[in-house]
Amino acid sequence: MPPRPLAAILTLGCKLNLADSEAIARGLRAAGYDVVDRLCEADAFILNTCSVTHVADQKSRRLIRSARRLSPDATVGVTGCFPQTAGFDRARELGADVVVGTADSDRAALVEFLAERAMSNELRATSVLADARGTGAGPDSSLLPPPSSLHTRAFIRAQTGCNDVCAFCIVPRTRGREESVPIGTVVAEVNRAVESGAREAVITGTQLGAWGRDLEPGLQPHDLIAAILERTDIVRLRFSSLQPRDITPELLALWADPRLMPHFHLALQSGSNAVLARMRRRYTLSEYLRAVAFLRSSVPGVAVTTDVIAGFPNETDEEFEATLAACREAGFARMHCFPYSLRSRTAAVVMPGQVAPQVRQERVQRLIALGEELSQGFREGIRNTIRPVLWEHQAEAPRGRQWLGHTDNYVPAYAEGAALGNRVTPALLGPVYHDGVLATLPGGVA
Repeated sequence: MPPRPLAAILTLGCKLNLADSEAIARGLRAAGYDVVDRLCEADAFILNTCSVTHVADQKSRRLIRSARRLSPDATVGVTGCFPQTAGFDRARELGADVVVGTADSDRAALVEFLAERAMSNELRATSVLADARGTGAGPDSSLLPPPSSLHTRAFIRAQTGCNDVCAFCIVPRTRGREESVPIGTVVAEVNRAVESGAREAVITGTQLGAWGRDLEPGLQPHDLIAAILERTDIVRLRFSSLQPRDITPELLALWADPRLMPHFHLALQSGSNAVLARMRRRYTLSEYLRAVAFLRSSVPGVAVTTDVIAGFPNETDEEFEATLAACREAGFARMHCFPYSLRSRTAAVVMPGQVAPQVRQERVQRLIALGEELSQGFREGIRNTIRPVLWEHQAEAPRGRQWLGHTDNYVPAYAEGAALGNRVTPALLGPVYHDGVLATLPGGVA
């Protein structure tokens, strides 16, 4: 029997992209491919790109070039947000053979294209490195996040698109209008993930709190979560990327079920009401902080993480200081900090009062430093507690190769042990270590 062709699916950006990549991987496996999620010599590459900032654009361009350089004869397919903003022709100039958009039909067409090429023996590569299926070799491999643990955690798309049109954001132009996936489809996907061995499902969306608004009759996110809990046997469920208006009593009442993980991601973006208004965010600082307080009073051990932008047009020193103060008051477990990035076809790009790049960088460095301080404080606060950890894969860490997993409240945990992969065990959390905590396994877990 001839060897199966190898496809490398490389993903940049958000959890929604990871969910889309999983769907592509399933289609390619059904079409006769072996699939990996690392940069290696392959017969075909599928590059799922991001364009949320100019840095994401740069990574997307470099990734396309890297794939082409690594396997000059491979078939390179590009999807995701980068071609939606830079143009399909630009992706082809960088080395793509086939470029598709972000719709389900586009991704299905990409899988069909590669399936037909495999069946007709038209894939450009004529050989594959013997050890490619287990290596991460290749130029620019640092572009990518660590190999994802798709066998332990399943990323499942429940919603796509956004109707909010924030002044800085290109995503509504790359993902379109809000569209919810029906409950039955999401439940079926979670059950498929359980059957394939996943212990955790991560429900994703562009504007996840908008789920159900476009359905008939209209539904709300708590309806979806309740159905997943009732109709699946998933061990752990994450539903975290929301906005303050989404944090309702009906939603948080569901967190009495221990299968729901106590982690919520609420993008703050700015701690200044004036900046939030210019950004077209649909909340005030007081509304945001009330939502955080409600989370803390309702969900024991909850971790709240966030996104913050430094240097939005016309941001004054006083407005930036207000953001620092708001972050301290919120006490985030982790902060993702970005300098404002000019995006064409957004309202902010033509605003007067653009902040100088040097000032943006200085401010984002202060935010990053504060984020690390708050993160360390949160991790110190859970020291000497026992929390469940899903062990995902072995990783290189400062003390050598160790098992890496995540606590229920999404803190990376590192431990030594044998055969921990895809297991959920109690773990005694120790001191701050690397980007997480050191952990030991109590009770003789091995």
